Amino acid sequence: MAVAIRVIPCLDVDGGRVVKGVNFRDLRDAGDPVELARLYADEGGDEITFLDISASVEQRATIAQVVTSAARNVFVPLTVGGGVRSVDDVDVLLRCGADKVGINTAAIADPSLLGRVAGRFGDQVVVLSVDARREIGRPSGFGVTTHGGRRSAGLDALEWVRQAVELGVGEILLNSMDADGTKTGFDLEMIQAVRDVVGVPLIASGGAGKPADFVAAVAAGADAVLAASVFHFGQVTIDQVKSALRDAGYPVREKA
Repeated sequence: MAVAIRVIPCLDVDGGRVVKGVNFRDLRDAGDPVELARLYADEGGDEITFLDISASVEQRATIAQVVTSAARNVFVPLTVGGGVRSVDDVDVLLRCGADKVGINTAAIADPSLLGRVAGRFGDQVVVLSVDARREIGRPSGFGVTTHGGRRSAGLDALEWVRQAVELGVGEILLNSMDADGTKTGFDLEMIQAVRDVVGVPLIASGGAGKPADFVAAVAAGADAVLAASVFHFGQVTIDQVKSALRDAGYPVREKA
């Protein structure tokens, strides 16, 4: 039986609230993270992703509290990312109730962190979060960025994901910084390019605007589709996404 395509709401958390903007700018309040997580789980979300977008010391304590509360109230897998810099950070989040942890900037600075986390907790815990955009001069045409897409990391995106998987990453969260928050559709060329070089599960993020966009991302090679603002502000529902995927012939998990 084919593995079901996962539909994942993403909650960008800042100061204990969910926020959303375009390209990580012009943020506006979208609600309480635990309440939204519970709502999305009830609506059929297969997982919930929390991203600490400020990654300050104070915010790390806040996100830990959010995860702890969510784990007590939401019974789907939780992924948490943003500001994870060490094996100990991963340990704290897992103890709070996270099932998987996303690592981004710290892995760019020290790729061995990925192997250390996988060695201690298992590769199923390690999600490499890649903020990529089109970048002239990169062999693949796609570069890795940091700081909300504002700084180049000096890495080719395809080389980076290939290296990360060799180090022990169990899943890739691929976010198109060019498309993020624009609602113009996922970057299908980028999804296909990453799919061609890694075999681990691939989550597509950035650009969803309508149910058909999610179907296109899966057709391009995504195993899961993630979105934020279209869910938060009611433009698209999880049920509409799953109906579109089902109609296109892709298996989805039905609501309990």
